[in-house]
Amino acid sequence: MAVSFTRYGRLYYLDPGGHSPKVGDKVLVPTDSGPEVAECVWAPQYVSEDVDGLPVCQGIAAEEHLTRDESNRRRRAEARSVSKRLIKRHELPMKVVGVDYLDADNVYTVYFSAPHRVDFRALVRDLARNLRARVELRQIGPRDEARLQGGIGPCGRDLCCATFLKDFEPVSVRMAKDQDLPVNPLRIAGACGRLMCCLKYEHPLYQEFRASAPRTGLAVDTPQGPGTVVGHNVPSDSVIVRLNEGGRRCACSKASVCAPRKQHDAMYGDGQAVAVSDPEG
Repeated sequence: MAVSFTRYGRLYYLDPGGHSPKVGDKVLVPTDSGPEVAECVWAPQYVSEDVDGLPVCQGIAAEEHLTRDESNRRRRAEARSVSKRLIKRHELPMKVVGVDYLDADNVYTVYFSAPHRVDFRALVRDLARNLRARVELRQIGPRDEARLQGGIGPCGRDLCCATFLKDFEPVSVRMAKDQDLPVNPLRIAGACGRLMCCLKYEHPLYQEFRASAPRTGLAVDTPQGPGTVVGHNVPSDSVIVRLNEGGRRCACSKASVCAPRKQHDAMYGDGQAVAVSDPEG
């Protein structure tokens, strides 16, 4: 089963144990600070036996758990408001991104972003005095800021980092070039201002395709006649060929213009296929 602590937030996977919650039910999730209330997003379902080691759901949340959870939400909202007011009073270049509260230890953790390192020692003292609790301030980067705040990506879906991504893997401009995407920061940047994490999803597929497909400019024979490769279409596993006769362009499957397939057809098929002119292709 999958749960989320905030609506449309990051998903956490659990072993339902002996419980059968429905979508929308409030359940108890084991954490380092004790059981916390979360909403069931995916009802329990059978998965491969290879999936193990998941934390076990501790049951359906009772009224006392819901009351505690609502009280903690109010405390976090109050701490956020107080933090913004005191930051403005201290004239610090900080932006509050999120607030955590552990009622067992009476500790607030305030996450903030800033363009550079900030001396917030005086701010911490004021926050502790106003909130009557221990306060920790943690500066985070743009990617973590987007993860905590959430939002909608250019694709129209909830941000990957706020829903299912556990770790941020390195993404490079080279990945965008390999996928024939415009190297324009406005087109390949996510809500955080950094390169979109999804550039890494299909990159191995493009690498595999280019390793076996005829390169651009190579003369090939196609079912429609000889021509020259002028482009690739990786999602459809095809190459774009400009035919010698008439200059018309056509899309041919990669297998129909690659030497190994042609050699196979010549030996076992109807014998009409011809290998590409460059043996290295």
